[in-house]
Amino acid sequence: MRSSTKLQRLNFRIFAILVIGAVILTSFSSLASAAQVTGRTLTIGSSVASANTSYAFTFTVPSATIIKSASFTACTTASGTCTTPSGFSISSSTLASQPTGLGSGTGWTANTATAGSLRILNSSNATTPSGSQSVTFSTVTNQSTANSTFFVRMTTYSDAAWTTPIDTGTVAASTAGQITVTASIDESVTFTLASATVPLGTLTTSATGTGTSSMTASTNAASGYSVTVSGTTLTSGSNTIAALASPTASTLNTAQFGINLMANTTPAIGTAASGSGTGVAATGYGTANQFKFVSGDTVASATVPTNSNTFTTSYIANINGAAAAGSYATLLTYIATANY
Repeated sequence: MRSSTKLQRLNFRIFAILVIGAVILTSFSSLASAAQVTGRTLTIGSSVASANTSYAFTFTVPSATIIKSASFTACTTASGTCTTPSGFSISSSTLASQPTGLGSGTGWTANTATAGSLRILNSSNATTPSGSQSVTFSTVTNQSTANSTFFVRMTTYSDAAWTTPIDTGTVAASTAGQITVTASIDESVTFTLASATVPLGTLTTSATGTGTSSMTASTNAASGYSVTVSGTTLTSGSNTIAALASPTASTLNTAQFGINLMANTTPAIGTAASGSGTGVAATGYGTANQFKFVSGDTVASATVPTNSNTFTTSYIANINGAAAAGSYATLLTYIATANY
């Protein structure tokens, strides 16, 4: 009788051990089946605390099991009990586009039923995952604490109810403060004259007096700039040399005073405008071998903000035989005006 009782007790112990072992093996098998997701990244559109932004996940699942749902849950720690970061919200989140690499390229929808967890599902997906995977959500609200790290635990599931896990992984992210960098640019026009005196030499009826000066202009004004010239023609006491009222060729033995901003051959004087700007010689002063001088005229201009251009102003003077002797001169003023 005692032997029978001992045998029964031994059998019960063996049975209990087997049952416990089966539970342990079952649990271990469930844990072991969830493999580690690789190549995990999370790109947040804005790291500013409380910002509504995009969350773009990329990863590679190691298993070939068909995925019908997936979750991306924000936690304050990488493991253990998950506490949703303060202020983090998925209530307004949506899929920015259909996920890629999860199998079917259509039919995926977002689910916002679980606070703190970005979730997708596709109950009709019947295709195994391939390559790398990407899922992007829009209108996710960042945690409200700046300069704070949080973690997103991602899990794929073989069912459409987020209950049977396949693969898992965790990514870290952080909110940050903002740095405001400021600068200002004042309105400006730059204008320089390189020559103070332009000698035309001794004038005769058989030779044209010539000379040049240069000026450089640039501006950041919205409508560019205008350069005007003002003054009188060459004068000696009450005697003058007639200024050219319209573009005219230089002619010997004729009273003439004029300028242009071109490279001329008759006489051979001046150069074309140089520089990387868009400034040009104005009408009346922009034709080679044609000279003019009218006080107040615009001689160069640009119509948009521009880098600098250097203009060479060419001066010519001719006289006829009746020109009175004397020392002739004029004072010309160039003014650059920014056009806002």
